[in-house]
Amino acid sequence: MALTEAMFFVGIDWAAKTHAVCILDAAGRGVAAFTVEHTAAGFARLAARLARLADDPESVPIAIERPDGRLVDALLEAGHPMVPVKPNAIKAWREGEVISGAKSDAGDAEVIAEYLRLRAHRLRPAVPYSDDTRAVRTVSRTRTDLVEARVAASNQLAALLDAQWPGAKEVFSDVASQSSLAFLTRYPTPASAAHLGVKRMAAFCTKHRYSGRRSPEELLERLRAAPAGITGPAQTEALRDAVTAHIRVLTALNTAIKDLDRSVAAHLTDHPDGQVFASLPRAGVVNAAQILAEWGDARDAYDGPEAVAALAGLVPVTRASGKHRGVGFRWACNKRFRVALTTFADNSRHQSDWAAEIYRRARASGKDHPDAVRILARAWVRVIWRCWQSGTPYDSALHAGAQRHRDTVEAA
Repeated sequence: MALTEAMFFVGIDWAAKTHAVCILDAAGRGVAAFTVEHTAAGFARLAARLARLADDPESVPIAIERPDGRLVDALLEAGHPMVPVKPNAIKAWREGEVISGAKSDAGDAEVIAEYLRLRAHRLRPAVPYSDDTRAVRTVSRTRTDLVEARVAASNQLAALLDAQWPGAKEVFSDVASQSSLAFLTRYPTPASAAHLGVKRMAAFCTKHRYSGRRSPEELLERLRAAPAGITGPAQTEALRDAVTAHIRVLTALNTAIKDLDRSVAAHLTDHPDGQVFASLPRAGVVNAAQILAEWGDARDAYDGPEAVAALAGLVPVTRASGKHRGVGFRWACNKRFRVALTTFADNSRHQSDWAAEIYRRARASGKDHPDAVRILARAWVRVIWRCWQSGTPYDSALHAGAQRHRDTVEAA
């Protein structure tokens, strides 16, 4: 059933604990306005109340300002079409409809319901992901979040060392590496490393299997060449406690990320489309899972590869008004998806001759590196689309036709 044929239109203003709900009929008349708790009982009451409106839940679409969550899952399971709406669109709609500028949760729910009713011909219900895709998305996104947390924790430790013991930061190239954390565990303060010599440094490297290109002498020289660290006894004790706290955080994050790496690999292998994305050149396991997690497995979710490229922010936005016409960067997109695809595209050019040529041509035309990578990622989307639709792993010979077509489009 099309959204325009719906009997009732529901708007939900999502909140952490209590959700405001507004129901309008097809003519825009208010049917009900109430709130539900963010609990299992609240979800059940909402589903039961909506079920009394019509025998067919597909005739009662629901608009909400978020695409996922347990409330969305519960209503999808009840059979209602769920329509995610952009908060910015609702804000602009409210400002045009509510001249006084008044704002309330109940008022926002009514604005969302009215937006759904009047824009039903332009809106599309969300296509739910399969359990396998949601599993890949869960572990992949969590891993990405933990990597970002590790970067933040590494920067905090680096800032602490910069201020109080610069030499410890300079010994190893990555302050969050296993070698660096082991060194700081053994030598958390300048005083603890006061008698560190070449023999002890060599023994440390052997014990912790340091595989870097620096000799023990070079590592020790890095430590000694940096500005001297703090020497006060009270501050030394405080530094030891602070460094130890950072080590514990980073060690836990490193362990958690390694565990999630194994989980990502397992869920990617179990996914029906896993082989398609894992076959992409230089994608690896983690990046392939990131692309799959954001791409999804619902074939009806996209009109074509250009819709995928737009979702990932790979297609520029054209703005034309009067005599002015400009093409700009697409800010509104799935940013996780953009990072996943551009990371893959940048890596792929080191293995795929076709990808390297697309990138070379983009740079030769005056594009900078990020823009050239986005052009290559957009070209890859069409090729991946062909693989995804047929369920066939990528093969440079088999998919040469898609690549040639992409060449023609990019050249135009």
